[in-house]
Amino acid sequence: MSPVFDEAARLVLVRLKGEAELERRDVVLFEKQAKGIVRSLGELGIKVLICGAISQGLQLALEQAGIRVLPQICGGLDSVIAAYRRGTLGQPEFAMPGCCGRRWEGGRPGARCRRGLNSKSRENRTAC
Repeated sequence: MSPVFDEAARLVLVRLKGEAELERRDVVLFEKQAKGIVRSLGELGIKVLICGAISQGLQLALEQAGIRVLPQICGGLDSVIAAYRRGTLGQPEFAMPGCCGRRWEGGRPGARCRRGLNSKSRENRTAC
């Protein structure tokens, strides 16, 4: 997971249908301005964006374009995808360090993050 979506040079597009993963591919993001990023993600048909930090302006623009943004997520790609599919991204091991005040939790943007990550969950992180 890129720590800051606004600066990401690429994203991993995962298409899911029920329990099946239909596609997984890397997509290069050439756009650096919010308007262009929103347009690019819309053209790709993205419905949900799971990311680390994201600026408030870009998040708002994406949400206004109908893209659900799940920010402040941290962890290995496969673990994050599996947690999304299970509906468990609100677990502490996926909380980005310093996320309090902007944490997505259980579908509620802006909910407070959970403090007190244990050492085991910190050790298992791959990218934050």
